[in-house]
Amino acid sequence: MHQDIYIFTDGACKGNPGPGGWGAIIVRCPDFVKEIGGHIPNTTNNQMEMLAAISALKDLNTEARKVRVFTDSNYLVQGMKSWIHGWKRKNWVNTQKKPVANKELWLELDQLSTTLTIEWHHVRGHSGHPGNERADSIASSFALNTPPTLYKGPKSEYPIQLSTP
Repeated sequence: MHQDIYIFTDGACKGNPGPGGWGAIIVRCPDFVKEIGGHIPNTTNNQMEMLAAISALKDLNTEARKVRVFTDSNYLVQGMKSWIHGWKRKNWVNTQKKPVANKELWLELDQLSTTLTIEWHHVRGHSGHPGNERADSIASSFALNTPPTLYKGPKSEYPIQLSTP
């Protein structure tokens, strides 16, 4: 059975580089929500943004379905919607003729994109978007190495009103 999947992600870093955290909310419509997150002792904000998406996508099984990823990272959205195609054609060299930063993470995202149909959506950060605000809270807590309580259960009991159909 195919389900609609909505994923809200964010990454945080205390210093750049520095201790980092990532957070994601996975919504399997119509009725299930799962929060995930993690901590990396020395990383960058962009790596945390990417790891949030990778971790959420890996949490899904490989059954073909449509996945909508919402993130405040323009780096992640532009990378997946546009830049990655040129990087692959140019053997992972960017427009400045330098190796693409975070290549291993981009490769992992590219591989995950072959098994899922993914729509990448940019949302404005810190603007009251409930999914982004909660993902940010999870990521920030993990960046401070103080893991929050993560929710897993029915969407009807989830304390945050997420904008999904």
